[in-house]
Amino acid sequence: MKIRIGVGFGTRTELHGPELGHVVDELERLEFDSLWMSERITAEAPDPLVAMSFAAGRTEKLKFGMSVMVLPGRNPVVLAKALATLATMSGGRLLPAFGLGAVHPLEQQAFGVRREERAKWFDESFEVMRKCWSGQPVVHDGERYQYDGVYVLPVPKRMDVWLGGYAPSELKRVGRLADGWLPSFVTPADCEAGRRVIEEVAAEHDREIEPDHYGVLIPYSLGGVPDTMLQLIATRRPEIDPADIVPTSWSELESLIRRFVDVGTTKFVI
Repeated sequence: MKIRIGVGFGTRTELHGPELGHVVDELERLEFDSLWMSERITAEAPDPLVAMSFAAGRTEKLKFGMSVMVLPGRNPVVLAKALATLATMSGGRLLPAFGLGAVHPLEQQAFGVRREERAKWFDESFEVMRKCWSGQPVVHDGERYQYDGVYVLPVPKRMDVWLGGYAPSELKRVGRLADGWLPSFVTPADCEAGRRVIEEVAAEHDREIEPDHYGVLIPYSLGGVPDTMLQLIATRRPEIDPADIVPTSWSELESLIRRFVDVGTTKFVI
């Protein structure tokens, strides 16, 4: 089974100017598999759709995805059109990945969706986007969106959508809706257990996720874990020792990747 290594820029990246082009060119030259752009409207990180388009125009082999793009609050038909266009123009190199959105109040203001409403918005928007990529007229009568005959062109040849998350509700959503799983702040044991849940839920819905569509995001920090990362881990996974999920040397990073490979994980965003 082929192991693929990609590079991700977090929400705190300041690579939002012409210098991003140099990084993209080097990733292509060094034959990395993919580039992943995070989304945070209220931070320095560039808009992922614009950044991915910028990267696509400079490269021929490098794939690109978002880690992750917030879906609740966006017009699903307009977004489906934009992503279908980018996927087609890039020769199928787009790896779309979506999430519910950050819990920061300023981010929630920006998208106009209350925290307790995000999951329902997500599920309905995702359903609409899948219909848009089918090439058939969209007929949808939902709580938030109603369409009768809308369609989106061009039709992408293939649009594998990745979802993250490790909470029980998130694992079930992956099993019901996604083509791949890309969680963060997880251990190899987490991935092994989470995969079993996803496969069980997928089978209940007559679905199957391809064996090589299980990945993980691995944050690393050479020379020690920054306080900001420690605070984030304490908030999201307080039961985990930061040393178990954040390598601080190249050898630790290689060792952790091998441990993930041992439990069947083959896609990596570092």
